[in-house]
Amino acid sequence: MVYFGESGRNPMVKKCIRTILISMVLLVMIVPAAAAEAAAAMYPYSEQDIWCENEGQKIYGKAYIPQTGKAKLPLVIFSHELCMTHASGDGYARAIAARGAAVYAFDYCGGSEQSKSDGRTTTMSVLTEVSDLEHVLAAARQWSFVDPAQIVLLGGSQGGLVASLTASRHARELRGLILLYPAYIIPDELHRHFASLEDVPDEVNYYGWVRLGRRYAEDAWNLDAYAGVEGFKKPVLIIHGDADTAVPLSYAEEAQRRYPDARLHIIHGAGHMFQDDKTFTEARDAILAYLRSIQLLP
Repeated sequence: MVYFGESGRNPMVKKCIRTILISMVLLVMIVPAAAAEAAAAMYPYSEQDIWCENEGQKIYGKAYIPQTGKAKLPLVIFSHELCMTHASGDGYARAIAARGAAVYAFDYCGGSEQSKSDGRTTTMSVLTEVSDLEHVLAAARQWSFVDPAQIVLLGGSQGGLVASLTASRHARELRGLILLYPAYIIPDELHRHFASLEDVPDEVNYYGWVRLGRRYAEDAWNLDAYAGVEGFKKPVLIIHGDADTAVPLSYAEEAQRRYPDARLHIIHGAGHMFQDDKTFTEARDAILAYLRSIQLLP
């Protein structure tokens, strides 16, 4: 098996390896966040498992549905990071649902070893995740509790890149877009590690962290990470840390320049993923303010 990267040399590695333990970290983050949201909640909300499908593969997700008295609700769809699950969006989902919009957070097919959805990490790619998100979006527009004219995508890291690409293809179906430390760097990272696509083996151990298949490289090798962003004219919020060594801030700055209507919120001192109370709270509050600004929240 070929290793993609060396754990002692690349500054991204410590961030990546650390996320293997994210499920335990999230228990530390989610419980206080949930308690705080319960105390400050405007609306009670229920949680419901909802399954979607993409060409025979089952996609697991959890919906957070506020009890506002309205028959149709705005919806935020959360798109998780590489090797993560729907659970990484739990803190944001609870905050949004408590203020009046529904949230659907789901597991990508092959998105991680812990995924409840079908698929393997060795058959997953950025483009298979775009396809998953497109099928989730199509299904969500038909749900009885969703206002199809009020849907926003929210994605982190690779899930941010996936959300960006999907939004460009489905601009008419979306009200807005939120990107957390979006991984526009992925094609550049592949080129940095391999001289040509022919050098990519059938299976790659990504920094000793997750097994990826050749399709991951094939689908991203010639990918224009910023494809179609100029055509997405809805409001966009990008949140990025200025101490991010996994995806440098410059990638978010480039996205801001290309989007017609984008605001970049920089969290000073934050790295990749907002795991501590301070950075999570700042990101959460920026998200809520954005959703209010586009009238998705009261």
